[in-house]
Amino acid sequence: MKEEIIIAGFGGQGVLSMGKILAYAALMEGKEVTWMPSYGPEQRGGTANVTVIVSDSSISSPILSMYDTAVILNQPSLEKFESAIKPGGTLIYDGYGISTPPQRKDISVYRIDAMDAAAELKAAKAFNMIVLGGLLKVRPLVGTEDVVRALRKTLPERHHNLIPMNEKALLKGMEIICPVK
Repeated sequence: MKEEIIIAGFGGQGVLSMGKILAYAALMEGKEVTWMPSYGPEQRGGTANVTVIVSDSSISSPILSMYDTAVILNQPSLEKFESAIKPGGTLIYDGYGISTPPQRKDISVYRIDAMDAAAELKAAKAFNMIVLGGLLKVRPLVGTEDVVRALRKTLPERHHNLIPMNEKALLKGMEIICPVK
């Protein structure tokens, strides 16, 4: 198994954190992993993306131009990365950030209304965990228990009180993601 993923959106949406948590969870399961962030000079509001590769065997290079799965959180990222998904690949997008939906017919497309769910949960900072839950429902690369373990590793101890909310958000994402016909 080898999954090459791009997660892209605006800075402040938790794009890099989502990739980092996914990578840590995969490491905890003994998988090979790369995590390669890319972001503009703006701390919040600029574009950000992260490439994550999860594999059962050695990874030769972290540099990718085509992806098995794309998680897209805004329109500029959709315009940039939709064409870079391999035929037969997967595109997951948050309905809130997309004004013109994906057009490709040779990939599986899923919509997750994570922004709405985050507002419903009164947990705006858990937006990225809702999206991660949706990704893991469609592409079960790691177990949810390992995501929670990864949260314990990546979050500063003073924020460990947020782990139950993040776990709830992860499960909510698994519940609300749906295929686009």
